Amino acid sequence: TPSTSMLSSLKAANSAGDSNQFTAVFRIEKNGRGGKIVTVLDKLPKHETFLKELTKEFKIKCGVGGTYEMTPDGGFIEVQGDKRDQMKKILDAKKIKYKGV
Repeated sequence: TPSTSMLSSLKAANSAGDSNQFTAVFRIEKNGRGGKIVTVLDKLPKHETFLKELTKEFKIKCGVGGTYEMTPDGGFIEVQGDKRDQMKKILDAKKIKYKGV
């Protein structure tokens, strides 16, 4: 199942294997996007498999496009539109902490 592989990816991303070692940060952006809004989930672990699988789940369950990117500080996910409510439900189900709008 995708959630089992994602959980193992998350454990690999965190040294102690605890999914509560990070807090994701929500923000809404529309600058430089032709007036379109995107939901950004920032401060995620810098672990490509985890980001890829979480992005895929957001895209499927929210019914929109999206992408992920890794920076020197960590990773972030962008999802088209204001999908904060749907994304928060998915994070709650995975017991991932978040803050922001």
